[in-house]
Amino acid sequence: MPHTGDNAPDQQPAPAGGLAVTTASSADWHQVAQWAADEEWNPGRGDTACFHPTDPAGFFIGRRRGRAVSALSVVNYSDAYAFLGYYLVHPAHRRQGLGLATWRAAFPHAGARTVGLDAVPAQQSTYKRAGFTPAHDTIRYTGRPARPGTPPPPDAVPVTGSHLDALAAYDRHCFPADRRAFVARWLTAPGHTARVYLRDGAIAGYGVIRPARTGHRIGPLFADTPEAAEALFDSLTSSLDPADEVSLDIPEPRRAAHTLATARGLTPRSHTVRMYTGPVPATEQRRTFGVTSLELG
Repeated sequence: MPHTGDNAPDQQPAPAGGLAVTTASSADWHQVAQWAADEEWNPGRGDTACFHPTDPAGFFIGRRRGRAVSALSVVNYSDAYAFLGYYLVHPAHRRQGLGLATWRAAFPHAGARTVGLDAVPAQQSTYKRAGFTPAHDTIRYTGRPARPGTPPPPDAVPVTGSHLDALAAYDRHCFPADRRAFVARWLTAPGHTARVYLRDGAIAGYGVIRPARTGHRIGPLFADTPEAAEALFDSLTSSLDPADEVSLDIPEPRRAAHTLATARGLTPRSHTVRMYTGPVPATEQRRTFGVTSLELG
């Protein structure tokens, strides 16, 4: 979720005092991730190590008198597509124009690309004035997964290095840009569990579960069919402690995905609005049972 608190891009006074906005190191971003956790976004515990290398020049931090006070990421995935997230101002420094100043310094990194973001509903009108158009809602489902009566089908198997090329190609059908390097990190990061669904030896879906500040988050969950998505979900959650909560972010109007989440005992907890600065990028939405993240798309 790129926006929280009162750091909207067009509703702030000019910043009081000097603000220096620079690209952020991976070490800097661990502090921003903690801000996101404090806002109850429930980030994954290892997200920074996977996110930051995707576009190291696209993570920005604002400092005043040497202290980090604001942040914004504008990650360029391709010559045509970028994603905006982590739009944050530390609570002690809000209502001083720091969010707007950070936005103005960071947003040009996207150039002429179409930019996507996930906004909290209260700020939808603000982003409209900044040139974004809503595309759909995304619902976060959370709960303790109900165990199915039978074990997951054997078609959902652990991901190995031999799957990477085919998985990156499959992912490209579900995401607006080629993100092979990110997918490779995401599949193999410490604490991440990845499963691929095979039909006659060909990839028909994949999913990843990772530990979050609270419980676990599943994302992405991409599959050709509801049956493949169910098998992946069950395989990903099969080794969790029964008390562990799981969250899954589902775009509207993916009815089959909502049916799956509900059948496994998850309930809606919050929602965001996916918005773009240009035409909605072409992807095979029917395969999306859960997005990768709200921070990087």
